[in-house]
Amino acid sequence: MRTHYFKSNILLATFLVLTVSINAQQITSQYTKSDQKNGKERVITDRGDKTYQLEFADGKMTFLSVNGVSIPEEKWSDYKTIIDEIREQMKKDREQARLDRIQADKDREQGRLDRIQADKDREQADRDRLQAQKDRAQAELDRQQSVRDKQQADRDHLEAEKDRDQAVRDRAQADKDREQAVRDRAQAEKDREQAVRDRAQAEKDRAQAEADRKLLADLTADLVSDKLITSADDLRMLTMSPTEMTVNGIKQPDAVHKKYQDKYSRFAKGNFAYMSDSNGKRVQMRRDN
Repeated sequence: MRTHYFKSNILLATFLVLTVSINAQQITSQYTKSDQKNGKERVITDRGDKTYQLEFADGKMTFLSVNGVSIPEEKWSDYKTIIDEIREQMKKDREQARLDRIQADKDREQGRLDRIQADKDREQADRDRLQAQKDRAQAELDRQQSVRDKQQADRDHLEAEKDRDQAVRDRAQADKDREQAVRDRAQAEKDREQAVRDRAQAEKDRAQAEADRKLLADLTADLVSDKLITSADDLRMLTMSPTEMTVNGIKQPDAVHKKYQDKYSRFAKGNFAYMSDSNGKRVQMRRDN
């Protein structure tokens, strides 16, 4: 029963992590934030067949473009409905992000409780092993007594001999049952230890993925700053290796490669590739190192 309880906790924790991940993906598909420093924020979103880009400073809209065409401020009122919808969506996304953080905190707490339960299970397994040792010692005493009983039974009655033989067989089966119980508890302990390692690895993977996304955002900002692309949305393909660097299929000079190789060694030390479609909806990022 303890094994079933522990596995249920693992399934629950896994379900919660997947829920947070799905929510995060839904938020990303609705709009993309690229810069929230110093009170500034940029939002890119698709509505129907149009792509809208809005920029805000301290909560006030400072820029609007539709399908890449800048809209002057005096015409913003023509887009009031869509702007209001986007603002409302931003509000909902922020609230969802807040809820996701709360859920993540709950998941971490559940993980802590699972570790405590695992510790308790290990302690119980230790007690079970000690009890099994006592049982085997007692079984040995029982067998010795059985020998004495058999000797007495031989003197008393042949029928008693048959009864004592059956008792020996019963105790032998009991020994087998106890040995199987020990093996079962040992396997349960291995399963719990593996679950702890799996959760730790999943946490490391999520942290690394987040670090890679941030590093890619910083690299994209540098590409814009160095005028290798006009904007973050202009980046369609990027490759980087120890020997060369390409941006949108164009091989960059050695000096540019050296600059980015030094600053983004994590990508450059392997074979890094980034690709997105024309709308920036589907993104593939691969790093072999």
